[in-house]
Amino acid sequence: MVVPFKEYLNQIVSHPEEAADAVIHVSAVLAAAAISWCLLNAITNKVEKRCHTRPFFEKNHRFFVLVKRAGHYIIAFLVGLGLLDMFESPTTHKIFSAFMIMLLSSIACSMVHNILPYFERYVSTKTDTDVDDVILNLAKKFSGIVIYTAGGIMALDTLGLNVMPFLAGAGVAGIAIGFAAKDTLSNIISGILLIIDRPLKVGDRIEIWAAPANTATWGDVVEIGLRATKIRTTDNIIVIVPNNEIMNRDIVNYTAISDEIRVRIEIGISYESDVKKAKEIIINTSLEMDWVMNDPPPKVVVRNFGNSSIDLQARVWIRDPRRRMDTISYITDHVKDAFDQEGIEIPYPRRDIIIRKEAP
Repeated sequence: MVVPFKEYLNQIVSHPEEAADAVIHVSAVLAAAAISWCLLNAITNKVEKRCHTRPFFEKNHRFFVLVKRAGHYIIAFLVGLGLLDMFESPTTHKIFSAFMIMLLSSIACSMVHNILPYFERYVSTKTDTDVDDVILNLAKKFSGIVIYTAGGIMALDTLGLNVMPFLAGAGVAGIAIGFAAKDTLSNIISGILLIIDRPLKVGDRIEIWAAPANTATWGDVVEIGLRATKIRTTDNIIVIVPNNEIMNRDIVNYTAISDEIRVRIEIGISYESDVKKAKEIIINTSLEMDWVMNDPPPKVVVRNFGNSSIDLQARVWIRDPRRRMDTISYITDHVKDAFDQEGIEIPYPRRDIIIRKEAP
């Protein structure tokens, strides 16, 4: 029979047989705890010896330490409940239970932080998608907050405190914070969508619409964060673009499918020049570059008949999109020299003035 603590002590003093029952009860609880403690240590040590050569356990030596600690806390919790059941003390029960809940929350948080690096090294790095990287990154940042918050709510509920007003207040505060930080939240959501949809990834060469004046307008993606994306231009300048702005624009990605792209160079010749010869010179000049592809071969087409020129366009496939400007510069420079040697004129606007002298 469960009785108040003071009455229980009086009964023990006045009734020796109840004192003997109490001693037996305490001894049984402690004996069960000792046996459980030894069994837990023996089983854990045996499993550790068998599994210590596996990659996960080689990199996470503290895993079994945390398992033992969690088991010890659970045994201590059960022992405490067994001893407290001998007399009626609701407040003691509640405080003890709340304390054990927070201890177990601490163990759970430590175990999660030991497991996540393993998934990051051996699972995330072997997948092509970046979704798992986002999940692991969010888990590392917010797992502790989630575990301790859940443990705190459970502990408060165990103590008999009504947590619903706190949750309602937190909901209202969350809405207010959401309105105040809507731009930040929008960038975070856009960052998650960027990593999931993958319109660009780290290492891609893209066009930059927010580059400073008189600087390069394209660069390589060096980091995709939850709030912003960092792009390093060919001038070695880091441009940080909010993710929300990236999601609202057309993204020109030169390396999304492959590293092979086609470069177009506009070249004009005069109407008196040999078009066939000009095409041969442009093609031969293009093939002088080792990064230009032979298959498909370079091609030159007539695009337009202008006011003073025949407008040609060289179309050249290259293996490395980062050599795009080098290709344009090389062809433009060397074609001019080759045209001069072959007598092919690059036109410029001019006027022929004819003066007629009329007879009186």
